[in-house]
Amino acid sequence: MKITELSIVFVLIFFPLFYILTFHMHDAHKANELAYRYQRALQTAVMDAAAVMHQNEKQDAEAGYDSAKFVKADKELALSTFTRTMALNMGIRDDKVAIQHMLDYIPAIIILDYDGYYIFAKEAEMTGTMEVSFRQVWSPKKPYTYSDSDGNSINFTLDGYVYAYDAGAGKWIEGFQHELATSSTITLLQDSTLFEQVRRGRIVTRVQDELADVINRHNEFARKNGVSYLFTMPLISQEDWYNSINDTGIMAFIQGIAVGDQKINNFAIGGGRLVKKTAIVGGIDPATGIKYHYPATCKPGFRAEEVFTTAKQAAYRGYFEYDCSAQFSLLSEKTEPVLE
Repeated sequence: MKITELSIVFVLIFFPLFYILTFHMHDAHKANELAYRYQRALQTAVMDAAAVMHQNEKQDAEAGYDSAKFVKADKELALSTFTRTMALNMGIRDDKVAIQHMLDYIPAIIILDYDGYYIFAKEAEMTGTMEVSFRQVWSPKKPYTYSDSDGNSINFTLDGYVYAYDAGAGKWIEGFQHELATSSTITLLQDSTLFEQVRRGRIVTRVQDELADVINRHNEFARKNGVSYLFTMPLISQEDWYNSINDTGIMAFIQGIAVGDQKINNFAIGGGRLVKKTAIVGGIDPATGIKYHYPATCKPGFRAEEVFTTAKQAAYRGYFEYDCSAQFSLLSEKTEPVLE
């Protein structure tokens, strides 16, 4: 056979293979881009939701002075922000039908509150006929509960504060673990190291077990609606779980969306710790009568008149900015030793 004929045979045999391989590589590249887009959309939505979940107009629901983690999570605001951001990033902002279809691939959203958690997931409801319908609803708040063999019951929080039934004393108690260590008969509260291990482990286990049940119920909905994908418990490292319960926050899961010949299976975690700002004090210099504003950490000796959250608010009320650094420099000069 001539070399030209061999070349033709080679091209006829291998060109289709090269074409198919190139096509699959291109398809895989597109699938990776799409998967990345979905993951970024999910992460951004969770971060936005975490950022707004503690906006609160009620003074009695703001962060308590005893714990930086004691805040009231606004789950409805977090959910609406999450949904809006997801829809915007996926190009379906004004399409209510597409948004609802998108939520079908989100088996669970979890709000980790200070003393319990909520799960937004599909639940079965009777329609009055033989059929069962599903709709996404919030669960009641589920506390981080724990009980021991002595009959004691403890509701954990995201820090060392507990609500507990002391079976030995026959009464309910509450407070930080270190405060109750000497006054309670509950063994767990008397060992701070063991307490912290059990507290973290119990919170993670409670949320994991609940999430597994929710995903199993979501599979029932999927089967009834012709979805062939099997929703499964996502693989989350223990480190990620422990990081997620350091502060109030939100977790969301997305599964089953086709990207090429693969299916999306991702999760995102967003922390919602409320960071307190230093208060701005509006005071009057008794020597000059001039109104100044300054951080609460600054002590110029002025008569305090008002307290603001921002310097802009104080300036609007007629207070001039006081230079605390100049005050500290002056104090340093006055206290500098004189060398003879």
